[in-house]
Amino acid sequence: MSNAVIADKPRSTLQGARLPKWAPYAIAAGSLALGIGISLAAGLHSNIQWGLIAAVLFVIGTYVIAARVEGPRQAKDRIATSLVWVAFLLAVIPLVSLVWSTISRGTKVLDIYFLTHSMGLIADSEPGGGIYHAIIGSLEQVGLATVIAAPVGVLTAIYLVEYGRGNLARAVTFFVDVMTGIPSIVAGLFILSIMLMFEMQPFGFAGSMALAILMMPVVVRSTEEMLKLVPNELREASLALGVPKWRTILKVVLPTSLGGITTGIMLAVARIAGETAPVLLLVWGNSLINSNPFEGAQQSLPLYIYQQYANSAGSGAAYDRAWAASLTLIAFVMILNLVARGIARWKAPKTGR
Repeated sequence: MSNAVIADKPRSTLQGARLPKWAPYAIAAGSLALGIGISLAAGLHSNIQWGLIAAVLFVIGTYVIAARVEGPRQAKDRIATSLVWVAFLLAVIPLVSLVWSTISRGTKVLDIYFLTHSMGLIADSEPGGGIYHAIIGSLEQVGLATVIAAPVGVLTAIYLVEYGRGNLARAVTFFVDVMTGIPSIVAGLFILSIMLMFEMQPFGFAGSMALAILMMPVVVRSTEEMLKLVPNELREASLALGVPKWRTILKVVLPTSLGGITTGIMLAVARIAGETAPVLLLVWGNSLINSNPFEGAQQSLPLYIYQQYANSAGSGAAYDRAWAASLTLIAFVMILNLVARGIARWKAPKTGR
């Protein structure tokens, strides 16, 4: 009986008219068709121009239709949502286009032979060759840079969050902010000046030191933010039990924020994995395999891509190798991020009852 009364209850007059759920999709389809029509009538042949016209029409159309049906107040909410979607598409479309271009062009010569052979005595204008020597160089240079920068960055962040007070902490924070924005060529020139002072020849570890300089501020800043997210109640509870502060940091603070710290380190690794300028100055590149980063010139994937593209004039083989190496570098960074997420999930504190 009560259900029947509720079913027969008249609809509240405070609830206004609403657009159906499919309305945004219909407006988007109409805006796209109208944008293409306007572009064709105006003689525009660029897909970017078509998309921008359609995006403007979508925002305007959404506001006009929502204002007539739902009222001006709800229309403002609709137009804000439309702007968010347009901004999202403007960010995603170039990324998808870049990945698609890299995959479609990079798979032409990407095979087992390409991954397991070096350039050797093959000229850049000749077909064949591979990136085995560049993979070894990148792994060693980035790995050594991570070994240097990750502990220093994490310990610096722990000092700033847990102990840092006074002028020293403010000075460290200031220099970290400054280092975050320095160009990579400046780090390369700094290490190059030291090499010239001691009359040293190019070698792989020199590139690692420049990459470590670029990596440290990223690790410090990301780790600092993760440590700040740890609730103070956890620290206070540990200290109230008589646990020393250093042990509280080691057993409570760090495990709680380990996922974010690992992700920040992997982001820093991805930041330096594609740097070319320091490697070009300090490592020089080598078409042969050199597995010793402490002696002799060495190759890396970013430098290999640059050299192959620079020498690709009139040579489709060098151009294809550059795209294949680019695809390998993207896969390398993606694998690093997947590994970081796996470690973060594995080491994250258990929150179950």
